[in-house]
Amino acid sequence: MNSAFQDNIPAEQTRPHRRMSTRNRLLFFLTAWLIVLMPFVFWWNTWFGRQLSDKQLSEYLRDDKKPRHIQHALVQIGERLTKHDTRVTRWYPEVIRLASYPVEEVRNTDAWVMGQDTTGAGFHETLLKMLTLLQSVEVKAPQSGKVIDTSTVGTAIHQSGVVAKLEQNGQTIEIRSPIAGRLRNLFVKTGQPVTAGDEIATLDPSIEQVWEALRALYLVGRLDDLPAILPYERELPDIPDHVRQQALLTEKAIRERK
Repeated sequence: MNSAFQDNIPAEQTRPHRRMSTRNRLLFFLTAWLIVLMPFVFWWNTWFGRQLSDKQLSEYLRDDKKPRHIQHALVQIGERLTKHDTRVTRWYPEVIRLASYPVEEVRNTDAWVMGQDTTGAGFHETLLKMLTLLQSVEVKAPQSGKVIDTSTVGTAIHQSGVVAKLEQNGQTIEIRSPIAGRLRNLFVKTGQPVTAGDEIATLDPSIEQVWEALRALYLVGRLDDLPAILPYERELPDIPDHVRQQALLTEKAIRERK
C-alpha cells in the first residue's frame, strides 16, 4: 500500500529541491541592494534640503556641468539668509553673476535669493535690470547702406538673429537682434537706403523673458515699474494665461509694498 501511495506522488514532489548557487545568491542580493540604493542616491543628489559645507557650496556655485548643483547652492544661500546668517555675503558676487546664467531655472532661483536681501550690494540693481526685459527694443542701422533683405513682421527671432541685411561697397552687413523676441514693426524695405542710426525695427520680448522679469519684479518692483507691467494683464492672444496671472500677482505685490 505504501508503495502504491508513493507511486501516486507527483514526480516534482519527490524530486529534491536544488539550492541556489553561491554565485546566484550573490547576484540576487546585489540586485536587491541596488534596487534600494539607487533611489537613495538619486534623492541624495537632487534633494536641495541636504546641507552643504562652505567648500561644497562654493564648488556647486561653479558647477556649470550640473545646473541643479548651482540651484542647490542657491537654495542653501537663500535659507541661510532667512536665518540672518551674514556669512553668506561672501557669495554675493557669485549670486549677481548667476543672474545672467543661460538656464532659466537657475536664473529664477537666483532672483528668489536676491529677493531675500534687497539691501545686498548690487542685488536690487541687478533685479531691476529685469524691467528692461518687459520693454520693446529698437533696432537701428549700425552704418549707412542699402537694405537688401529683411525679416517679416510677426516672425520669432532668437537673440543675435538677423533682422535685416545692408550692403555697402559690395560688403554685406547683418543687423542682429539684441534679444530673443518677436518682430513687431519693420520700418524699412528692400532697396531702401539708410544711414547710421536710422530705426530699422522694433521687437517685443519673448514670453520667457517676460515671465522672468515679472517674477523678479514681484520681489523688488516699485510703483513706477507698473506702466511696464500693466500691458501684460490684458487678455490678448499673444499673452499666455500664466503670464497674465503673473502680471496680476506682481502688480498686487508691488501695491502692497508701497
